[in-house]
Amino acid sequence: MDDDEALTNVAESIEIELTGPGPVLLDGEDVSEAIRAPEVTRGASVMSTVSGVRRAMVEQQRRVGHSVDCVMEGRDIGTVVFPDAELKIFLIATLEERTRRRLADLKALGRCADARAVRDEIAERDRRDSTREDSPLKRADDAIELDTTGLSIDDQVSEVIRLATDRGAVLPDDCETE
Repeated sequence: MDDDEALTNVAESIEIELTGPGPVLLDGEDVSEAIRAPEVTRGASVMSTVSGVRRAMVEQQRRVGHSVDCVMEGRDIGTVVFPDAELKIFLIATLEERTRRRLADLKALGRCADARAVRDEIAERDRRDSTREDSPLKRADDAIELDTTGLSIDDQVSEVIRLATDRGAVLPDDCETE
């Protein structure tokens, strides 16, 4: 984790693939669940401070984004990866709300966690991602800010769909909006 050159070499040699609503594949292996593990989240934030890793991931994200219609999430999607995206939504929520959500995610995975430790980890990730030199976390000037504090996931999805259709997006027939 402390060898920038080795991390860059790995980042440049992997292939990430998305197949519609299907799994996230890393070199052909389904990593959909693994990428949400706390240790992966922590490691990703640390590794994203390495410029070579960041550049390689931006290229991967652009390749994926140009190959399929998709909604992308990430801390630099609207500012660096796709600065010309048709719609940019900058999701925010209070630190307390994000802590509550993360604890619920961990509980669903059968893991116990200390609320203060989770809160501190989220705050540290925000600090690290906002202050990194390459591709820092920040709201794009043309992004719509959406405060999701207190909104259910269904309400968040409905609001994003509304914003997209207001901009002229046409939803597939099988897309549920409720």
